[in-house]
Amino acid sequence: MPDGSTPLLLRQDSEAGITRLTLNRPDSRNSLSFAMLGALHHALSEIAQDNGPRVVVLAAAGPVFCAGHDLREIAAHRNDEDAGQGFYDAAMQRCAEVMQAIVALPQPVIAEVQGVATAAGCQLVASCDLAVASELARFCTPGVDIGLFCSTPAVALSRAIAAKPALEMLLTGEMVGAEEARRLGLVNRVVPAADLTQATDALAAHIAARSAHAVRLGKAAFHAQRALPLDQAYAHAAGVMACNLMAEDAAEGIAAFLGKRKPVWQDR
Repeated sequence: MPDGSTPLLLRQDSEAGITRLTLNRPDSRNSLSFAMLGALHHALSEIAQDNGPRVVVLAAAGPVFCAGHDLREIAAHRNDEDAGQGFYDAAMQRCAEVMQAIVALPQPVIAEVQGVATAAGCQLVASCDLAVASELARFCTPGVDIGLFCSTPAVALSRAIAAKPALEMLLTGEMVGAEEARRLGLVNRVVPAADLTQATDALAAHIAARSAHAVRLGKAAFHAQRALPLDQAYAHAAGVMACNLMAEDAAEGIAAFLGKRKPVWQDR
């Protein structure tokens, strides 16, 4: 576990508008301790208010992406006066807030998965907008193996992939390889381990080169319409597109397309 001087979460900002957040508890398999969840929530809150980042990459140090909640921390709170109830309520609430903050973040979030992502670690991947995985990456929700059904990971997982494969993962706890995860829709791309960072950065750069205004508007609209009945989804999306058409970047993009030139975005 990192000592007090070692950040739990590393942040790196590039001139291209790509912000990289790296889980930095490799000795603890980057487990989501209460402190790690707090660091993630704080970083996401800062990024949401920052016009610099155009795309966020969520990565992890060491061979494991994220092993889920810190079971040692959970077990230690069994000794609390309330047998841990207060801590467990607070931890699950904080975790839910982090996952929702990823979805609500104006910028797209890409998970860069280099290794195993289990339980809430799998939830973290499923909560991101996109995911690029190493061929060595594996995914599972194994809470059922220890008498703890992955109910909160199920929320993100069931929104990322179809119901039957999601429930199979939840009921069996079995590992899913990277290619199978891509087939199911949990990840977008699978690449050789040596090419993972390059492939993720290329995808991030491709998105970052688009109008930040359009991308942010589009991400919010995508998530909003998914929760609506079909007629309401179209009504919402139509309103968003009409608003988008009034933007400076839409006028510039259409003019650039018709003029066969590269657009110059103002991000508004």
